[in-house]
Order: sequence, then C-alpha cells, then structure tokens
Amino acid sequence: MDDDLVFADDDEGLESNGEALRWPLLIVDDEEEVHAVTKLALSGFEFAGRGLEFVSAHSASEAREVLRERRDIAVILLDVVMETDHAGLEVADFVRNVIENRFARIVLRTGQPGQAPEREVIRRYDINDYKEKTELTAKKLFTVVYTALRSYRDLLALEANRRGLLQVVQASANLFRTESVEQFVQGVLEQVAALIYESADMLYVSSSIATVREGTNERIVAATGRFTDMIGQNPRESLAHFDYHNLTLALRKQRNIVTPDHFSGYFESTGGGQHLLYVSGPATMSRPDQELIDMFLRSVALAYEAMLNRINTEKAGASDDSAESESD
Repeated sequence: MDDDLVFADDDEGLESNGEALRWPLLIVDDEEEVHAVTKLALSGFEFAGRGLEFVSAHSASEAREVLRERRDIAVILLDVVMETDHAGLEVADFVRNVIENRFARIVLRTGQPGQAPEREVIRRYDINDYKEKTELTAKKLFTVVYTALRSYRDLLALEANRRGLLQVVQASANLFRTESVEQFVQGVLEQVAALIYESADMLYVSSSIATVREGTNERIVAATGRFTDMIGQNPRESLAHFDYHNLTLALRKQRNIVTPDHFSGYFESTGGGQHLLYVSGPATMSRPDQELIDMFLRSVALAYEAMLNRINTEKAGASDDSAESESD
C-alpha cells in the first residue's frame, strides 16, 4: 500500500487560506484580573495543532447567554462565587440539565472552597475537575486545560462514531435502495473520520468529502464537517477553489496526494468508475491514518459500485417484465 501513498511536491496542492481553527475556552469569573492572568498563562497553548479562542463572561447570567449561543465551547473555567455564593454551580447545572450539553468540560475554580466543598460538589454536579485558585499555577492550569481538551476531543470522536454506526445500521435495513447506499457511504465515512480524529494527539480532521465520478458527471456522495451541506452537489460548483484543486489533483495525477494539511485519494474500479476522497485538517496526518483513508476509499468504492449495479440490474429486470406484460 505504501506505493499508493505519494507525497506531493512543493508545488503540488494549494494551501488552505482559511483562519486556523481554535478550541473555544470560556472563562467565567467576576474578577477581570482572573481573565487577564488566565489568558496570559495560556498564551501560546496548543493542543492537536490548534490554539485557544478565549471567550469571557463576568457573571453567571452572562455565561448562560454565551452558552446558549455557543454550543461549541470545549472547556469552561468556572468560578463558584459571583452574583451569589453558588452562581457557578447553577451555571454547571444549566449546562448539563437545561441546554443538555454533555460535551463541554467544566473545571470549577474557587477562591472560597468552604462555600462549595469539593466532595459535595463532585457528588452532586456533573463537573470534570475542581481546583482552588491558590493551587492553580500556570503549569497546573496548562495540564488541566490540556487534559480537559483531550477528553472533549475523545467525546466528540465517540459521538461521531456513534452517528456513523447508526447510519450504517439504518442503511443496512434496505441496503439496495439508492438512498440507502449513499446513507451507508455517509455512515462509514463518519466512522473513518472519527477513527482518524482520535488516533493521534496532534491530529484533528476538520472535514472530509467523498465524491463519485460517473462519466463526465461528478457528485458529492458523502461529506462531514464544513462540507456537509454540499452532499448531492457538483464539487466544481460547490467547493472553494483551493479545495476543488486539491480534490481533483488526485484525479489528474491518478494517484493519492498527501500534503501537510490534506489528503486527496483516487481509486479507479474495474468498472471504470473514478472515486475521489478529500480530507482536510490543520495538522499532519500519520501514515496509518493515510492508509486507513486509502482502505476506506477502495472498499467503499467497490461496495458502492456493486450496490448500484445490483440496483440497475433489478430495474432492468423490472422493465423487461413490464414490457412482456404489455405485449401479452
């Protein structure tokens, strides 16, 4: 399989011109100094190839507004005592039980541990860590946030895998209908994306896309991330220039193309169908990840064509039966 993985020359592929992805971290504290010190301590922080996006809230009510609007918050550094002695605990309850966000990691920080005893808080509230502000040095804060993000990333990967498996199971019930075939491909694609997503600390797959080329027609069959809304569309008309260039580079070269921030896979089946897979992300993919993507492309392309051939055969048989009935 190594022969199929060809690294791009310096002039091959276009680099993404989008803004770098960052992990949203919400700081909830009524002391402005705490916000400033936290941002200073975590300046230059990076996890899985992504830095931090600092979001600030200075009260429990402000935090609730932010959390209603931002369902992508990865970590919440949450003060306990603000408007009331238990304002932070009320925010934690809001996150888990009102907006039902079970992914965001909640780190409770308190300067008055007597107001919220650790054992009682851990037992009653679904929080992920409890720290006294006096013990939270810059080094420990780095460790706390790094660990929280790792947990958050893994939860998202498990959820993506669950969704992918659900689609595969649903499609299997009626596998030879066209929409079920494409649902099957979508489900497997999401599972592969989830596997790659959690396979290495320094890798985050933000988006992936699978297309099938039938004659002169190209169509996006399955997609994840920022490409999701493009399913069913022509990639030439839907994709940004650099994405389309990188996707079709594999077609023009008729081989897989690997650059530091994307993978373009190419496979031509025995039936002449040309299949493309494009995965983009902000971090370098490991060789096992590349091989997994390549295996997905080959396996699903063959399964997809076999299913479509079965559908076409059944349709042809039904047409012949109908014609014979009319002649009788």
